[in-house]
Amino acid sequence: MRDHSMSNHHQDRDAGQMLLATGVVLLMSLLSMAIFGVKVAGLTMPHDTASDGVLVTSTEVVSAVPELTEARTQQWINGGMEPLESGEIAFQSVHDDILYHGELRGIEIKIIDMQVNETSATTLQFDAELGISDGSAMLTIPISFEVTHS
Repeated sequence: MRDHSMSNHHQDRDAGQMLLATGVVLLMSLLSMAIFGVKVAGLTMPHDTASDGVLVTSTEVVSAVPELTEARTQQWINGGMEPLESGEIAFQSVHDDILYHGELRGIEIKIIDMQVNETSATTLQFDAELGISDGSAMLTIPISFEVTHS
């Protein structure tokens, strides 16, 4: 008798585990389908044409980059660094700051193809391309400016 009741106990336990595993697989499938459905539904949503985050941000960044770069370049030069190296470090630090600022606002801001050249003993030329996007719009703007140092 004992062997027969143990056998039923094992069969019941095995059947319960199989039922539980089947339920977990079905639940994961339903969850996966739901996530896919939400993603597909989001693709058909119309874009907000009134959103002007990229335009506003591009205007702010284009006006701020030369000022910030000039101030930082002068600080590095005053600290004893060579002008060209000061300009390169200043330009990179401005890029890093606006990249972080953009992340806080939910907008990607990057300065790419950054070049700094000495055009005279007291002048540095900065050239790059500014890229700004927010998921629904993207804008690239060439930026070019000079910094005169002492």
